[in-house]
Amino acid sequence: METAPSQTGQSKYVLQDWRPEDEAFWHEQGRHIAKRNLWISIPCLLLAFSVWMVWSVVVAQLPAIGFDFSVDERFWLAALPGLSGATLRIFYGFMVPIFGGRKWTTLSTASLLIPAIGMGLAIQNPDSSYFTFFILALFCGFGGGNFASSMANIAYFFPKKEKGNALALNAGLGNLGVSVMQFLVPLVVTAGVFGAIGGSSQTLANGDEVWLQNAGFIWVPFIVVSTLAAWFGMNDIADAKASFAEQSVIFKRKHNWIMCVLYTGTFGSFIGYSAGFPLLMKIQFPEVDALQLAFLGPFVGAISRAATGWISDKFGGGRVTFWTFFGMIIAVYGVIFFLPNEGQGGSFIGFFACFMALFFLTGVGNASTFQMIPTIMGQEVKRLMPDLEGAAYRKQSEMESSAIIAFTSAIAAYGAFFIPKAYGSSIELTGSVDAALWAFLIFYVICLAITYAFYSRKNAPVPC
Repeated sequence: METAPSQTGQSKYVLQDWRPEDEAFWHEQGRHIAKRNLWISIPCLLLAFSVWMVWSVVVAQLPAIGFDFSVDERFWLAALPGLSGATLRIFYGFMVPIFGGRKWTTLSTASLLIPAIGMGLAIQNPDSSYFTFFILALFCGFGGGNFASSMANIAYFFPKKEKGNALALNAGLGNLGVSVMQFLVPLVVTAGVFGAIGGSSQTLANGDEVWLQNAGFIWVPFIVVSTLAAWFGMNDIADAKASFAEQSVIFKRKHNWIMCVLYTGTFGSFIGYSAGFPLLMKIQFPEVDALQLAFLGPFVGAISRAATGWISDKFGGGRVTFWTFFGMIIAVYGVIFFLPNEGQGGSFIGFFACFMALFFLTGVGNASTFQMIPTIMGQEVKRLMPDLEGAAYRKQSEMESSAIIAFTSAIAAYGAFFIPKAYGSSIELTGSVDAALWAFLIFYVICLAITYAFYSRKNAPVPC
């Protein structure tokens, strides 16, 4: 039950007085509260990413335990969480100002129990149909939706000068959930972690036993703990309330749509490559134990995002984003160069190194593009709504920035669907993944040109 506000204007769960741009307020009490919410948000988001991307590992193992799905069907299962997750983000991104960050974080984290438990049960049933796995893969999209609301929530807590780094930490360490999952799942499926409660094992062709259901069950206790932490440890900000109608002003903002393109180039690439990387390695280099290495890509991308947010705060997000896309163009060309040709040649070391560079650059770009949004909207709101001053201007600018951060993350998340699906379609139509990779390279060239034209060149319309 919420208590009455104290003399400082704060209650147990609802912050009635929240002024992060006020230096005195921030140092006396704001920073402590903001950081507590951030450090509870991070593990909730990490688990969301783990559940969202768990099919990227599971699909590679399904044939070994008797589920004889085609390559294209497996790429579909790897891609479907991206489709549903991206779609849910469109709605999740508007939920925090309507329901409150604490309440929505609690509910959205608890929802992860549905796909986690459902997957564990379905895998144990040899009669489970492809349609069953299809639906469960869609349910994993709950984890993808959480990112939009999580980032929108954290954006409200920090002052502008620290917002870029705070968002980078929340997103970067949250993104780490993909790597944690891709590292942990191959380990926990080799043992009966939950004993008789977790169900019996499956036997592989070589006689080894696995407990593939653990890929879902392993997250359940952590989801329960994080849900409770969100409910009892986070806060809602009273002043952050806004209706959908108020937030929908962003659909009239040109730079909302431009940033959707750029963030698709960075985060869309990160999450799409993460979803398709294990299966792509297994198909292109079957002699390599892909599942033991796949976690490194998302790990590099997540750490680089968390560690490089300060660079954009110091040098400007637009400038950093420009050079990020330049590097991504080179890295994708390197991946194409080192791929096998009709099953012959190729260099796994070169392929892997170029992909690690690509993951690293997506992380840097993820941080830099999100740093750009508050800077852009600070200028745009002042230009488009010159009558707003002081607190009214700050509230409008923060509301629009938060909504755009959430919406761009929703659009970009479709990369988790399109990249794995592009691999599968390219292989089916041409016999290789080269066509998909060339398409990605061309898209990065377009993103480079957009960044230069609007944000990073001298005398840019909106320098940032």
